[in-house]
Amino acid sequence: MPKSLTNLWLRGLRRLITGQAETVRSPKTRTPAKQKRATTVKKAKVAAPVKSAPVARASARPPVHESRVRPRASAWARGKWERSFHSAPPTAGRFVNHLSYALYTPPGAALARMPLVVMLHGCKQNADEFAQGTRINLLADRYGFAVLYPEQSKHDHAHRCWRWYDDSSAGGGGEAASVVSLVQAVVAQHRLDPERVYVAGMSAGAGLAALLAIRYPSVFAAVGLHSGVVFGEARSAVAAMDVMRRGSRNDPVGLIDATVDVRNFPGMPAIIVHGELDSVVSANNAEQLSTQFLRLNGFIDATGARRAGETREEKVADGVVRDFVKNGRRVVKTCVVRGLGHSWAGGDDTVAFHSSKGPDSTALMWEFFKHQRRVKHSIGDELLA
Repeated sequence: MPKSLTNLWLRGLRRLITGQAETVRSPKTRTPAKQKRATTVKKAKVAAPVKSAPVARASARPPVHESRVRPRASAWARGKWERSFHSAPPTAGRFVNHLSYALYTPPGAALARMPLVVMLHGCKQNADEFAQGTRINLLADRYGFAVLYPEQSKHDHAHRCWRWYDDSSAGGGGEAASVVSLVQAVVAQHRLDPERVYVAGMSAGAGLAALLAIRYPSVFAAVGLHSGVVFGEARSAVAAMDVMRRGSRNDPVGLIDATVDVRNFPGMPAIIVHGELDSVVSANNAEQLSTQFLRLNGFIDATGARRAGETREEKVADGVVRDFVKNGRRVVKTCVVRGLGHSWAGGDDTVAFHSSKGPDSTALMWEFFKHQRRVKHSIGDELLA
């Protein structure tokens, strides 16, 4: 009996699907040859219908003037878009370690001593989509910097998520080392300015950007974190999901002090942008990340008490902006965007995880980055405005 009911249910489902398909596809009728020719002649005499002009959209892109062969990500920027892969040093469990990437360089300027911005995409994104969504290539044309897009492989993660929560060489630690190897190779090959290398990311990309900034402070002059997660709490994918939803249950200062020798840390300027209504990564994470980078830059002590610098807060139409200034220099900047969910603020909202709502976070990050420089000395590193 159960078997016959199952068969009956399946037959009914097939009829339902067949009926839906028939309503979508208009039936084809055979037309005799003479009638077909007569119909064709009649149609030729009828004036073609006039098409109405398309309605302009607020998020319409600039017209595309480049060859269609070029990727969409750089089609409406004027520079050069290259796709390749980098052979990074082997990591645990991987003897051959190829990291795919895209590199954008602006036109008409020598690359020597040009700044570099490293952009790390989020889950379910790739380099092309992140470039299109953030529109940073257009900014690179205007201000003269190169943009590097490391790309996570589906072999390493089915949804292209960076494993920021796993600091081991087999996880996010290995991915961070591969990105650093790529950055150093690109800087050397194109003679870019090693004192002006910046890293930014969205969501999982922000998680890896934070890991890079904290583990490799001699490589990067500043970091940008959009919709990022508090550092040092999660140790597994399951724990990462929990921290994303609520932030850390532990003291964020204690998390930093447990993983970094703060007294000998050279400092790391940071800009943190987050959506107020983010339901994927709670805005609590932005507050805790801010506290952690205040600690790394010497604003607060191990108890969280202020020991240096000042705070300048501005409430704007899009949300609340805070600048943390030390010795006359803006070192940490936070921006919580009112009404924004889990999306890149001020981006191309035709691309998933990007929204036209809020300030242009790409422009905010570059404005912050361009004042930061890491000058290397024999006795250590020093950040200068």
